[in-house]
Amino acid sequence: MIERTVTGRKLFQRFTTVDIEVTEWLARNGIPILRVGLGVVFLWFGLLKFIPGGSPAEDLAGRTVAVLTLGLMQPSVSLVILAAWESIIGLGLISGVFLRATLLLLILQMLGTLTPLVFFPAETFTHIPYAPSLEGQYIIKNVVVIGAALVIGATARGGRIVSDSCASSSY
Repeated sequence: MIERTVTGRKLFQRFTTVDIEVTEWLARNGIPILRVGLGVVFLWFGLLKFIPGGSPAEDLAGRTVAVLTLGLMQPSVSLVILAAWESIIGLGLISGVFLRATLLLLILQMLGTLTPLVFFPAETFTHIPYAPSLEGQYIIKNVVVIGAALVIGATARGGRIVSDSCASSSY
């Protein structure tokens, strides 16, 4: 019985040691991985918009910008601008250069991205307002992108995530 207790304690101590090491690694690397991953998504989606028919969001995006600009910007022009905008956001996130400006562009782009829910509810919902269509789901998932941008933004001036084990050892 005593051997089981000793073995159990050793196993628990080993688990705790591994858990602390993993948590410290995540605290050091989680934000850069999030930033680069989000950047890859923006760059990929942005580059797709340069290819006619390459993005499934191209029609809705073009019509949304036309509504936002009161018809002053045609979809063919707005799609190129949107493609460049998203690509710049992607490159900024991947490189970490001009990060705060990149995050500003991202938040502005996200605000525009959410507007089809209001402008085109018949296309973005199968049952308004609780059952989004595939396009609506594509748009609504941007709430997670906004959250990721806020977390990245919290570290743009040198802030960081610190694990409990690191925080308690610094006191």
